[in-house]
Amino acid sequence: MSREMLLLAEALASEKNVDPEVVFNALEFALSTAAKKKSGREHMDVRVEINRDTGEYKTFRRWMIVADEDYTYPDVEKTIEEIQEEIPGTAIQIGEYYEEQLENEGFGRQAAQTAKQIILQRIRDAEREQILEEFLARKEDIVMGIVKRVERHGTIIEIGRLDALLPRDQMIPRENFRNGDRVRALFLRVDEIGSSGRKQVILSRTSRDFLVKLFAMEVPEIEDGLLEIKEASRDPGHRAKIAVKANDQRIDPQGTCIGVRGSRVNAVTNELAGERIDVVLWSPETAQFVINALSPAEVTRILIDEDKHAVDVVVAEDQLAPAIGRGGQNVRLAADLTGWQLNIMTVAEAEERNAAEDEAIRRLFTEHLNVDEETVEVLLQEGFATLEEVAYVPAAELLEIEGFDEAIVEALRNRARDAILTLAIASEEKLDDIDEDMRNLEGIDQEMLRDLAQAGITTRDELAELAVDELIEITGVSEEEAKQVIMAAREHWFAEEN
Repeated sequence: MSREMLLLAEALASEKNVDPEVVFNALEFALSTAAKKKSGREHMDVRVEINRDTGEYKTFRRWMIVADEDYTYPDVEKTIEEIQEEIPGTAIQIGEYYEEQLENEGFGRQAAQTAKQIILQRIRDAEREQILEEFLARKEDIVMGIVKRVERHGTIIEIGRLDALLPRDQMIPRENFRNGDRVRALFLRVDEIGSSGRKQVILSRTSRDFLVKLFAMEVPEIEDGLLEIKEASRDPGHRAKIAVKANDQRIDPQGTCIGVRGSRVNAVTNELAGERIDVVLWSPETAQFVINALSPAEVTRILIDEDKHAVDVVVAEDQLAPAIGRGGQNVRLAADLTGWQLNIMTVAEAEERNAAEDEAIRRLFTEHLNVDEETVEVLLQEGFATLEEVAYVPAAELLEIEGFDEAIVEALRNRARDAILTLAIASEEKLDDIDEDMRNLEGIDQEMLRDLAQAGITTRDELAELAVDELIEITGVSEEEAKQVIMAAREHWFAEEN
């Protein structure tokens, strides 16, 4: 039998071109499976050890040693106390295995059939692993393959000997493939399938990196380092924007990417199912980058709010539609490209908002600084917008204002500081009105609670009824944070419905 075992292992290893160790491991597994079936206790842990030189094998039943409080499965576990009673003076430790040798199970017809199936499966797994390693070693970003079959969850693409998956959510919308079609895609990642540990290559045609890599293939200047794509954003299958920068001043980055009569950009567009691509100039200046990103719309002026990481973009009435784009597409892509929240408004809307903001500042200064309208207008014209600015700006700056002497400056600064303290105390008192349920919501902090209380939002339901843009306006948080807080506030509604 031992001689037959060695001959079988050698023959299979040679025939399938795999490491003999793969065959031996499969044989050991098959023999251990047969031993468990023979005993009628398939949950016990059995280990078979084949001598690689002689072909002889031994069978062991084993238990893991665990602490008394962790003891759960008697078929595969023993407590440390139990082992010490059975084998006094043993040096075995928790986490190690205790083994007892069993009588070898004969390698009969059933065991041989099981071994054959296991060996073939292990060999197939080894072949797949080898093919995958060869593919990964090539370090290809863009791959070309042939459609092998179309499934419900995606399309199987054959790349040489490798089968890769292009999932539905990584396919360009309304894009359909048939068997035999040639497909180009981006290598995205390697996933493990289920508990088997089998690996699957995942491809993408919607990733922004796919867009960037396609341009790198079409524009040699990118590979040469003369030109680079700094940012990219996509609405797959519809529209995209790339921000380009020249590292050589002799190069026109936009013209180079577009190509003669649009040849280069059209080649990428054709690969992406007609996706329209805007090539814009990248700029380290936020204002200029935002203006470029909103192309083809013309921008009248912009106002940057660093604290909220937002930009107010003012456009003429006839430029509002192209700035926003169909379904908000242009402004959404521009925001994604620049990394800033963009608020588009007309000149009239901007003037109306500015007037409202100025009026709010006038009321604030009139009420808390106890000064006449003329002084309020002077402060507005000098750019003061908050009590904090009046209270803590260097006195020298205030003294530079025409008509302000030391007495006026000192009075303004003291009144502003007193008002800030009074408002802070009032704000803390309003916090006491907030419901406990609202205080304990995930994602909400003390500063946000203070802003909400100031706006009269004191209950969880009142918060839940807010729209995302309303919460952003009240608290200044990001859109993602606002969505999370509102969903957390609404969670109890869904629980009650269920």
